[in-house]
Amino acid sequence: MLSALQVAAVSYLIGSLPFSFLVARAFGVHDVRQVGSGNVGATNVLRNAGKVAGALALLLDVGKGAAAAALAGRLAPGEEALPAVAAVAAVVGHMFPVWLRFHGGKGVATGLGAFAPLAPKAALAALVVFALVAAATRYVSLGSVAGGVALAALAFAFRGPDPVAMAALLTAALVVFRHRANLRRILGGTERRVGQPKE
Repeated sequence: MLSALQVAAVSYLIGSLPFSFLVARAFGVHDVRQVGSGNVGATNVLRNAGKVAGALALLLDVGKGAAAAALAGRLAPGEEALPAVAAVAAVVGHMFPVWLRFHGGKGVATGLGAFAPLAPKAALAALVVFALVAAATRYVSLGSVAGGVALAALAFAFRGPDPVAMAALLTAALVVFRHRANLRRILGGTERRVGQPKE
């Protein structure tokens, strides 16, 4: 019988796979932490390594979240708590990867992937919220925060206070925390918008 600690450890390692870092390097950016926002995520890869690299990084980051949650569900069928633990651990792994001295991304794509198999309706609706807010404001960061908060709210609305909804709430809190500097820049009018040229 798997323990929550074992699931968390394996899922953290899956989440910590630095796909965005590796994709950016493969497309000519030696260290994505040293360019743009310094974030190890698909948006920074997109801006500094191109659209193909950004799309590939996004798919891989989503995929590792989904893989962690699905693996936990496969190994512990009928158990809701362990896949929920796996989802949060994968997001934490992406944010604080051991391979990059705990300097990772902000967990949005990995979180979407992790909750897609656990709360598909909430994840799909959260993706729509992200897209609408990002399109309306041209702030990817604000769309990411809105999507994370929507995921938690909708998970509770659709499922009630079960382990998956609680995990979604914790993930949303982590996403907001990781975007705190972006939110300060938005309030200060210095956050970069989609399509805005580099200064």
